[in-house]
Amino acid sequence: MFSESYRGIRVVDLATNIAGPLAAMIMGDMGADVIKVERGPLGDDTRQLSPVHKGASTVYLSVNRNKRSVLLDFKNADDLERIKRLVAGADVLIDSFPPGVAAKLGLEFEQTKVLNHSIVHCSISAFGDGKTGRTKPGYDALVQAYSGLMSFTGEASGPAVRIAPSTIDISTGMWSAMAIMAAIRNREHGSGAQHIRPSLIDSAFMMMCHQVAGFTATGEDPVKYGSGAPSAVPYRVYKASDGEFMLATSTDAQFLRLSEALSAPKMAAESRFSGMAARIAHRDELDQLLEEIFERESVQFWLARLEYHKIPAGPVHSLSEALETNVVRERELFLKPQDLAWEDGLPLVRSPLDVNGTGWFRPPPLLGEHTAEVLAELEKNNAV
Repeated sequence: MFSESYRGIRVVDLATNIAGPLAAMIMGDMGADVIKVERGPLGDDTRQLSPVHKGASTVYLSVNRNKRSVLLDFKNADDLERIKRLVAGADVLIDSFPPGVAAKLGLEFEQTKVLNHSIVHCSISAFGDGKTGRTKPGYDALVQAYSGLMSFTGEASGPAVRIAPSTIDISTGMWSAMAIMAAIRNREHGSGAQHIRPSLIDSAFMMMCHQVAGFTATGEDPVKYGSGAPSAVPYRVYKASDGEFMLATSTDAQFLRLSEALSAPKMAAESRFSGMAARIAHRDELDQLLEEIFERESVQFWLARLEYHKIPAGPVHSLSEALETNVVRERELFLKPQDLAWEDGLPLVRSPLDVNGTGWFRPPPLLGEHTAEVLAELEKNNAV
């Protein structure tokens, strides 16, 4: 089981917000003992974010299960020494300190590898630690804007739009976890201490890999198509008489079947729509024609008709609607809490790695919930 893969591995999580804590949670989901060291008095920044469920931030709850929380004062010499002792006994250290902070704390890689000759140290940043990158503030939205991703997101006539989920943070956390797993494997072959330095800007460009390749090939900036795509038409959200649905035709064969489904066989035969290149060149004309047809009937009418003709299409759900679908129930996307204290707590989305939903050991910890427990273990280990 994936939830047993990293049992016996200890991770010290000094990161805040989303990317680093998510990477640590992935390790925790896979069985690692994750110690989340939080800076007093308020702890992780996400604890203060809305919305709130029973006094706890839902953002914090979403990326911090399977951890133990230790509350320490980073400005206190004794507490800082405790952190270093935790690092000395860990397999992995994850941090997201602003530039220069790690060195002041004595927790930069050159310092941590002295404490622990086999440490896997993952330092997450927004724009890297170069002369320019280290000066920039690091937030998902700023990286979306800086990278160019926002410039082609949204409707053609509207302003640049931020992708609503924290996609750059989330993807950086995922890349970080994969790099950590690879580094642990490398350590088995005697690689010694390793420093991983993922950044949000790296993740942003990887998410745009085919747009970057397209620009390199053509010299043309990608533009906004809303729900549409530059490489296929018709491929976007259309309005029916009572709502919206997504149509995704990407081949000539699908377009031929679409013309049959719409009782418009001449449409596929027209030279301006014959072949994908022609449809792309006459995108606006085809969209106008389809809009006039689709507005005559309901979403369910069109989805049934399109399904019958084997044309890719689907509803545009609200989140509440999506959570009630059969697919969500079949996939068992929510964890089944093993902790009785969490039975009435917030349902949390399971890790995609664990298809049976078994990766739950601890609910997201209260601030400093395990401070006494972890420090007692630390003292015991030092006494041996």
